[in-house]
Amino acid sequence: MSEKQFLGKCAIVTGGTRGIGKAIVLELARRGANVAFNYAKSAEEAEKLKAEITSMGVKCFTSQCDVAKTDSVAEFVKQVTAEFGTVDFLVNNAGITRDQLILRMKEEDWDAVINTNLKGAWNFAKAVLRPMMRNENGGSILNISSISGIVGMIGQTNYSASKAGMIGLTKALAKEIASRKITVNALALGLIETDMAQEMNAEYREKILSQIPLGRLGNVQEVAEIACFLLSDSARYITGQVIQVDGGLAM
Repeated sequence: MSEKQFLGKCAIVTGGTRGIGKAIVLELARRGANVAFNYAKSAEEAEKLKAEITSMGVKCFTSQCDVAKTDSVAEFVKQVTAEFGTVDFLVNNAGITRDQLILRMKEEDWDAVINTNLKGAWNFAKAVLRPMMRNENGGSILNISSISGIVGMIGQTNYSASKAGMIGLTKALAKEIASRKITVNALALGLIETDMAQEMNAEYREKILSQIPLGRLGNVQEVAEIACFLLSDSARYITGQVIQVDGGLAM
């Protein structure tokens, strides 16, 4: 891996201020990419991350943007394109959970998860395609899905449906835009060591760990490095694929 393999490239990462998104943002910047990311709430967190990125000698753009709002997403991408001239990579990472058994799940919990996780990915994919298609070498889109979208999880009818939808979106979009040299892939993540995982009670955590053949949770840096590989020139012949990063949990 060249130290600055993404020099001069522009990447958008949704939900880039925490956890997996933040790790991907930082790894892209380390590899020389100019990076744009949106945030939902904390401008202070976003500015702190922006300062860290610019200290690496690359450009950074950040703005508050609700991924579920089509017009807001279109404006965000327009601003990024004006700032950087193009978009080479998109990582659809923004996601939320509102777990509950279906008989107790409120309609607004269904809508919030589907709109953020699935519609948000559709909004950004749609918005980046025109600038991406103008690139001589196309571009790459990576959707951060979950094994919950492959095997389903109790209490996650909304989340599982949204993540399964992202997999369908990945495969359909990959076929639509392959002729424009744009690849579209997905990561189906298992349990990754994030704030959300740390909130699990100890008994449930041990139960899940016992079901993971590799015997541990993944870490965000591992995900970031796999993401960068799928965005890189080394993966230009990979499209429409769902890579499970789960320690063997959903084999």
